[in-house]
Amino acid sequence: MNEKSEQKIANHLLEEFNSFYQEFLEIPDKAKAAFESRLHQESLRLSSLRLGLYSGSIKKESSLITEMFSYVKEDEKRWIGVEFCFKKMVEGEYHADLALAYIHSVRRKIYASEWLSEDYASRDIRRLDDSQYDECFYRRDIQGVVPRDMVFQILQLESFSTHFQDIRRDVELIVNRLEKNIKAYDRQGPGPISIEVFKAGFYRNRGAYLVGRFNYKDGRHRPLIIALLNGKAGIYVDAVINSSTYAHNMFSSTLANFHVTNDYYHEVCLFLKSIMPKRPLGLHYSTIGYNHLGKVAVMKEIEDQISSSGEQFAISPGARGTVAIGFSTPGSAYHAKVIRNVPTDGYKWDEYHGVDWVLKKYTRVHDINRSDSMLDNIIFYKIRLPKCWFDQELLDELLGFANESVWDEGEFLLFRYLIVQRKMTPLPVYLETASEKLAENAMINLGYCIKNNAAANIFNKDLDARNYGVTAFAKIYLYDYDAIESLGDVKIRTNLDRFDGEEDIPDWYFEDGYVFLPEELPSGLCLRDQRLRKIFDRKHSELLAMDYWESVQNRLAAGKVPRVSVYPDSERVSSI
Repeated sequence: MNEKSEQKIANHLLEEFNSFYQEFLEIPDKAKAAFESRLHQESLRLSSLRLGLYSGSIKKESSLITEMFSYVKEDEKRWIGVEFCFKKMVEGEYHADLALAYIHSVRRKIYASEWLSEDYASRDIRRLDDSQYDECFYRRDIQGVVPRDMVFQILQLESFSTHFQDIRRDVELIVNRLEKNIKAYDRQGPGPISIEVFKAGFYRNRGAYLVGRFNYKDGRHRPLIIALLNGKAGIYVDAVINSSTYAHNMFSSTLANFHVTNDYYHEVCLFLKSIMPKRPLGLHYSTIGYNHLGKVAVMKEIEDQISSSGEQFAISPGARGTVAIGFSTPGSAYHAKVIRNVPTDGYKWDEYHGVDWVLKKYTRVHDINRSDSMLDNIIFYKIRLPKCWFDQELLDELLGFANESVWDEGEFLLFRYLIVQRKMTPLPVYLETASEKLAENAMINLGYCIKNNAAANIFNKDLDARNYGVTAFAKIYLYDYDAIESLGDVKIRTNLDRFDGEEDIPDWYFEDGYVFLPEELPSGLCLRDQRLRKIFDRKHSELLAMDYWESVQNRLAAGKVPRVSVYPDSERVSSI
C-alpha cells in the first residue's frame, strides 16, 4: 500500500465518519421535536436508533473498505499509514477523539484485532476556552436571592415551538421552591452566589430537563434541574430538583440515554460530574449517548485505580453466582463479570443454552429503555488485561470455569468479552447490616424495581434477592440478566382458585413456556427474614395477584409507553 492509497482510504473513512456523526447530532433535535409534539413512541425509537448508529456505521464501513481496497486486509501494519493520514485531517477538530475512536473501531472490525485502551484514549481532548463560555452556559449572580426574570430566561433557553401552559405561574412555582430549598440546604452557611445553566435541553422518554447548578463561594456546587412535561394544553414545569441524591438517580445509566441539544459533549459531561461527583466520569458520557467514549473512559478509570492503589481484582463479596463469575477491586467504582462455561449445581432451570445465549440477554438490556431499575452493561470484546491485576483465587476460578471465554496468555489474560457494570452492594449483603428503617425502605424499593422492570417488558424469573443490588443512594436495581424473559411471553397463572384437598395436576402444568404464579413471588425472593417478606407483601400486595401482571401485559401489547417516575413526588411543584 503506497501513500496515495493510504490517503484515499483515509478520505473514504472521514467521509463515512462525517455522515455517521451528522446523523448522530441530528437525533437530539428530533427528540426535542418529539417532546414538543408529544410523540412518545418516537422518543423511544430515537433512543434505539442512536444506540445502533455507531456499530451499524462501523460494520458498513469495514465492509466497504475491504471491497473497495481489497489489499488492505493483507497486513494490519499497513493501517498505520491510513491512521496517520486520518489523524492529520481531524487534528484540531472538537470531535477528533470520537473520530479517532471510529477509525480504530473500523480497524478492529477489519482485522478482528483486540480492544486496546491506548488506541482509543485521546492524548489531546479539545475543550472550549473562556472566550467560548457563552456557547454552553447561562450564568447569573444571585447572592442568595432568585430573580424572577432570570427564571423566565432559563425556561426560554430551549426556544420550544410549543407554548407553555402558563409560564408566569411556572416562574412563581420555581422561585418559591428554590427559595425554600436554599433555606433548607444552607441554614448553617452562606447561600449560593450564582446560578449556572447548561444551554441545552436534555430529552428522554416523555420528559425534558433543563440542567444547571447553584455555585458556592467555596467551590461547591448543588444541582438545579427543572423537569418539564408536555400536556394537551402545553408545556409545564413538573418538578424542581436540588438534591444530589435524586440527581444521581435521575442521570444513572439505568434508564435510556439522554438526548442533549448541545454538541459540546466534553463540557456536558464535566458539568454533570460537577453536580454528581460520585458518578464516574465515564458513565456520564454513556448517559448522554456517547457510549463508545464512555467505554474508553471507564477502562481508563479502571486502569488508573489499579495503578494508583496497587489493588487486585478479587471475587466479589456475597454468594457466588451460579451463571456468572463476578469480580472487582475494593476501591473500584465498577464490577466486572464473565459467564461460566456451564452453571454451578445451584442452577434453577432445566435448560442452559450456553454463554452466547446469556450474553445476548445482557446486550438486550443495553439496547432497551431500562426503566430506572436495570443497570446498563458496558461490554468489551476481545480485550487483554495484565494477569497481575487478578489475585490467584480469581485466576483459578476464571481459567477453571470460564476458559471458553478467558485465555491465559503468559503475562496477560485475553477475554473474549468482559461485562462491566457500576458497582453495587448485593441486596442480601446490604440487609445484613442495614438498620430496620433502611431494610424496610429496601423492600419497598425492591417492589418498585420489579414493577419498573415489568413496564419495560422485562420479567426476571429468578426473583432471588441476590440478583438485585443497592446503590449508595439506597436505590434497588436488577443487575443479573441470565434469567430475564419478555414479560409478554410469560404465562400468568394461579393456584389460588384451587380448593383444599384438590389433588389433580393443574392445567397450567402442561403449558409450554415459562409459567409464573404471582402468589409465589415472596417465597421466590429467598429472604430468611419473615418480617421483611411481610413488609414486601403489605406494600406491594398487587404484585401477588394475576390482575396486575395481566394488565401490564395488555398495556405493553397495545404499544403503550410506560410511565416511569424518575424523581420522588416530593420534588413536584405542579398539580396538573
